[in-house]
Amino acid sequence: MIELHHAPSTAAMAPHILLTEIGVPFVLRPVDTATQAHRSPAYLALNPNGRVPVLADGDLVLYESAAICLHLVDRHPQAALAPPPGSDERAHFYKWLVWLTNTLQATLMVFFYPERWLTDGNDAGAAELKSCAEGRAGALLDLLEAELQRHGGPWLLGARYSAVDAYALMLCRWTRHFAHPARVRPALGAYLQRVLDRPAVRQVFEREGLALPWV
Repeated sequence: MIELHHAPSTAAMAPHILLTEIGVPFVLRPVDTATQAHRSPAYLALNPNGRVPVLADGDLVLYESAAICLHLVDRHPQAALAPPPGSDERAHFYKWLVWLTNTLQATLMVFFYPERWLTDGNDAGAAELKSCAEGRAGALLDLLEAELQRHGGPWLLGARYSAVDAYALMLCRWTRHFAHPARVRPALGAYLQRVLDRPAVRQVFEREGLALPWV
């Protein structure tokens, strides 16, 4: 049985969506980050970084959300959540997934946790860094908007829904309280609604008990 160690509205959301889209049996293992359960010895034995999520698939224990997504699309090719290996489309799939996790997600982490990059007590520096990270994330959201306008297709890769759409939704949700969130961009806002309209995605949001606005 596949186990996903998760907390609502975290980086566990994309793997949660993919597992639901694939339709294989899995068990959710809640991690109460409010009580620092992700810092417990038992959890650190699974992920020494102390972050959510972790996927246990038989003897395989895997962390890093993007790596989990790649594993799931490769382990379950019948779900067609990634283009065929070796194709140009697969190369673009890799490009966008890496960009989402390494560029947009990394920037959002600076926004949410600016104190991690500063000395203790530097509140003014944290506020400035948070503001700069929001501006930088906004510019990255503009790139997503431009890509959707460029090809005019319904999904980030064009005609094909894939794991990168679940990942993009997860990160765009994190901007919902920005002064200029992802949803206000015309093409990006319509795209996010299409992702939200997928039955598996709605099931995940309801299962995680998330309040509106969802993005």
